[in-house]
Amino acid sequence: MSLFDLEFDPKKNLLPLDGTVNYYGKLLSLKEANSYFSVLMDSIEWRNDEAIIFGKKIITKRKVAWYAQSAFEYTYSNHTKTALPWTPELQELKSKIEEKTGETFNSCLLNLYHNGSEGMAWHSDGEKDLKRNGAIASLSLGAERKFAFKHKVSKEKVEMILEQGSLLVMKDETQSNWLHRLPPTKKIHQPRINLTFRTIVESV
Repeated sequence: MSLFDLEFDPKKNLLPLDGTVNYYGKLLSLKEANSYFSVLMDSIEWRNDEAIIFGKKIITKRKVAWYAQSAFEYTYSNHTKTALPWTPELQELKSKIEEKTGETFNSCLLNLYHNGSEGMAWHSDGEKDLKRNGAIASLSLGAERKFAFKHKVSKEKVEMILEQGSLLVMKDETQSNWLHRLPPTKKIHQPRINLTFRTIVESV
């Protein structure tokens, strides 16, 4: 099912079953989105991502950063990151998203894709550090890119274009039942920043 040309209602669930995905469209004006993009490009401590696959360390072209309200540790792809403290811009964006969605978040994983050749393979965000069935809010800055979901059992797909300044929220059983990816493309030559606000379960 393609969702490229539909008018989006943030209350509408874009998944046909087994999860909830809401697309809010443009949370930020073009001017605001461009401004945040420029500031984040310069102020965030970007690092090439690392993953250990079959015992071998892989360094990605894509860059990442991990920020939170505390020095949370977050482990994925057999690699652990320790969060840096919020920047003013990240706190502003977190507040805007919380106000819009009614959800709350305590951390943010950022991804920097330099151009369309860099993407993300099929995966789900089901790491043990994350709140189970909690909301993950994805804010897109920069180049528009296709984003896709695939059901783990039926293989049904849902695809959409994530616009500059737009907000997508995944919650409920989405991570348990669906995979998602950012497919690479040769048509995009501009960079994209993706901010995924999450909730880390704090140790008691």
